[in-house]
Amino acid sequence: MKLKCAILDDYQQVALSMADWSALGDRVEVFSIGQHFSDEAELAVHLQDCDILVIMRERTPITATLLARLPQLKLLITSGMRNASIDLAAAAQRGVIVCGTASGSAAPMELSWALLLGLAKHMVPESVGLRNNGPWQQAVGVTLQGKTLGLLGLGKIGSQMAVVAQAFGMRVLAWSQNLTAERAAEVGVTLAASKQALFEQSDFVSVHLVLSERSRGLVGRPELQAMKKTAYLINTSRAAIVDRSALIDALQQGQIAGAGLDVFEVEPLPSDDIFRQLPNVLATPHLGYVADSNYQIYFREAIENIEAFIAEEPIRRLS
Repeated sequence: MKLKCAILDDYQQVALSMADWSALGDRVEVFSIGQHFSDEAELAVHLQDCDILVIMRERTPITATLLARLPQLKLLITSGMRNASIDLAAAAQRGVIVCGTASGSAAPMELSWALLLGLAKHMVPESVGLRNNGPWQQAVGVTLQGKTLGLLGLGKIGSQMAVVAQAFGMRVLAWSQNLTAERAAEVGVTLAASKQALFEQSDFVSVHLVLSERSRGLVGRPELQAMKKTAYLINTSRAAIVDRSALIDALQQGQIAGAGLDVFEVEPLPSDDIFRQLPNVLATPHLGYVADSNYQIYFREAIENIEAFIAEEPIRRLS
């Protein structure tokens, strides 16, 4: 009898074409679901006969209550090797094996620069104005050369951000709770004297931290108020690292020039959310990891994970 595998939140309907699912032969029946279900009970109806779920990052939370509604579930595979929306303890209690995949850092780094450049050059209002026969040149762009990029976090993505910034001729500062001057110097970056100094001195601040109890709310009112009125905040990491209400106030009151946002506390972003309307926000629908190379890795390794599970030798286990 075939195992049944569902791929959740396949928004672009590309999951089945990004890898060779035929490798699973007649052992597994695979189907994808393009619709996002915010109602857990409704989602459970579609998944109650599934033995395997393949999920994309944190699009759908896998909670203890959802797991309780899925008695057939034996294997859960997430893209990436970290997913805060999975209740790992509940999965372990129910005997569900959880596995991950590799994930590339180039795509989120590139999106961070797309947001930064889009804000600096006023790309969206200028493009919309041109398409709608509006004013010819509405704003004056910001030259990156000679400006300061502040990196909140200097891990894999932050380090790549620094290299690109240096190619633009920017000065780069970095700060995180454990960052040392020696580590910063390895990538040609200056360690900021403090978190406050990073925000005070930067023309652009880009967030590249993992969400944890230490980083939650790390960017709040004091940090935003310390920024220059001409400065921009970029967040392609996790929404909860930045205090939402403090950011909204800073944007509405002109405390900062604008923000580039790819992550939100509720996703998909509600239709009436203020981040859809603020004129000084350039927002994208969590596209940081949504790229051909990453999708190919995710689904190829998901297939490998399923094959290993069938062979009773699970790989890339998270629990």
